[in-house]
Amino acid sequence: MPITLYIVRHAKAEDRTMFMTDHDRELTADGIMAAARIGRYLQEKDVQPDVIVSSTAPRAKDTAKVIAEQINFDTAEIRLDQTLYEGGPKAYLSVVNALPESTNTAMVVGHNPDVSYFAEFLTHQSIGSMSKGAVVAVTFEDIKWAEVSGQTGSVAFQIAPKQLAE
Repeated sequence: MPITLYIVRHAKAEDRTMFMTDHDRELTADGIMAAARIGRYLQEKDVQPDVIVSSTAPRAKDTAKVIAEQINFDTAEIRLDQTLYEGGPKAYLSVVNALPESTNTAMVVGHNPDVSYFAEFLTHQSIGSMSKGAVVAVTFEDIKWAEVSGQTGSVAFQIAPKQLAE
């Protein structure tokens, strides 16, 4: 049975100021709307992840929350993982490899360039730099989460909020 991973880059965040750390940046109003558009798109595709894991940065957490609300995923169940903030693609792989075997569909929400590198590592396909709020769906055939590694997946679809502009 195939398993599916949705890799999400956080939506548009406010610019960094001298009084704010990069970690603490929040989504802008445009970012919230973009995350909602992506969430509605995923809901229309009947995406129902068993688990959502997000970086602890507010812009990633809030992107995960907005998408979760659109797909009717309990926002209280979103797992936060500090390593997804500046942990590199290796941190994303560790999170995915640790998913329980009972999980069929998962979503990770994080930051560029890590999410783009991670998607390309998993699929060996050219993803390019994921735009803010974009999603890459990766499917894996006949392997467990613990076996996910380089070139083991294939891109099912890739979508960015600007492709869904109303």
